[in-house]
Amino acid sequence: MTPRHPLAPGRAGTASAALALVLASAAAGSPVSAAGGEGGDVPQGTVVYRTTAQFTTAGRARDLLLHPDSKKLYVGSDDLPETVEVNESGLHVLEPADGTVRSTVSQAPGPTGALGRRAVRQLVAPLPGDGAVFVYPLRGIGTAKDGDAAAAGAWVPGGPVTDAAAGPTPSTVLVAQGSVLSEVDIATATVRRSLTLEGGERFAYDRTRGTVWFTDPGNRRTHRVDVTTFQVTASIELPPVGDGFAGFTEVDPETGAVWVGLGSSVVVHDASGKRLGTVKGGGGADTPRAAGFDAGTHEAFVVWQDAGDTSQPGSDGDGVLTVHHTRDLTEAARPAVLPGNHAQLGSAAVAVQPGGATVFVSDPAAGRITRLERATSPRIVRGPEDRTVTAGAEVSLTAQAEGTPPPTVAWQVSTDAGRTWQAVAGATSTTYTFRAAAADNGRRHRAEFVNDAGVSRTVPATLTVTAADTTTGGGGTPPTPGGTASPPGGSAGGAGGGSVGGSAGGASGATVGGTSSTAPAGGALASTGTAVAFLAVGALVLTTAGWVLVRRTRPRRTG
Repeated sequence: MTPRHPLAPGRAGTASAALALVLASAAAGSPVSAAGGEGGDVPQGTVVYRTTAQFTTAGRARDLLLHPDSKKLYVGSDDLPETVEVNESGLHVLEPADGTVRSTVSQAPGPTGALGRRAVRQLVAPLPGDGAVFVYPLRGIGTAKDGDAAAAGAWVPGGPVTDAAAGPTPSTVLVAQGSVLSEVDIATATVRRSLTLEGGERFAYDRTRGTVWFTDPGNRRTHRVDVTTFQVTASIELPPVGDGFAGFTEVDPETGAVWVGLGSSVVVHDASGKRLGTVKGGGGADTPRAAGFDAGTHEAFVVWQDAGDTSQPGSDGDGVLTVHHTRDLTEAARPAVLPGNHAQLGSAAVAVQPGGATVFVSDPAAGRITRLERATSPRIVRGPEDRTVTAGAEVSLTAQAEGTPPPTVAWQVSTDAGRTWQAVAGATSTTYTFRAAAADNGRRHRAEFVNDAGVSRTVPATLTVTAADTTTGGGGTPPTPGGTASPPGGSAGGAGGGSVGGSAGGASGATVGGTSSTAPAGGALASTGTAVAFLAVGALVLTTAGWVLVRRTRPRRTG
């Protein structure tokens, strides 16, 4: 029911003016979609990554790879020193959902071709359909897939392999042996071509642009190598950040930007070598050790490890995962703490599920893999609107919010103008329906949405409750408040029983200057206050005219 707006007695008012006021009130009181609200603990729509599982089934994990075709999680591992009764070294294949071990490939050829237990230090590339190319100490290049009894492999001539990446052809890999960059045949480990740089031992390959970025942290430079000519085409100076330790060099496959973990920062240059900026994380004390990219979300995922030495300032033993927009390097999610993840027993690794919904981070010191899932705090898309109703009327309030995972909802009510709030028992759906009582007048209602990422609440809606209408009109009822206007000879109330300046009910029930009334059983001659007013004036004119006519036609007395 919409609120009533009586016209003041004695002032001119028409039914059209009253109807306009009624319609305006109805528009104000009708429920409409209203966004807004506030975040309870974090802003609405905040992205976080929360730990959903931890796997301790793959030894001391050194590298991770989510296979794009088979969707299996490949883990390259060393043996954990504390598990003397078992050797966990090898290539482990896990179910990403729960860490169940599908198989372990532990045997690979040595320098003489003899099979032996081998640790896997780096996962280089996925094989078509299933399986992976990997590096094992000291110079082994191996291949294996889920279920294999042993890996195929060969040893590269020269020094220990310090870094590797997929090669320019499916049958080759690129390897660094200190400052020597080579293209090597996977099956035979034959060196096809090589290039010796000034220094360094880590690099990244941008397949799309045919470019290798080879980092030399000692000389504060990264070199751009053209893979076609195998020649250096540019050298980019790195800033004097930290102590010169290079945690990683990675290329964003979408933009071609090169990300270099240097000291306690990540320095980012675009594909041409132009500096884009510097990323900080981990409270300034942690060092960046791994990075992964997701083209779908245009985001970079950086793992920062604590030094693991509590004697150093800022060392707390915990690492952190940070997420950044690749276009402007701004934060894309709240940092996620990685308890106990430090660098004392090796660098962490990261693998990102396409779309960024799930991220895996290794923790060599603890011998575990942490699975983190993306969550977004509720964002209010519709809130309840202020309502005005009569006592006893049914009220429905609606609210909606988006979030990942889908948020739950609970309605709350305040009886002290929003200073305190109480939950409404059983009100846990997006629409809250109840029957208004007089005691509900002035109460405020809001919906609270909750998920794993946070809490958000709608803007409160105020309920105004008016008294129920108990008056009736017509049929000789007493005149309604607002007064009557009776011409000489009687009243002109009309069939509706309305009175000019008071109640003009008729069949429509519109109110002009008083309360609403219903049509009597005898029907209605006036449907609006205007019609009643015209009828009353007409009666007055006819009565006056008849009185004048009688006076004029009465014979005069003679003396």
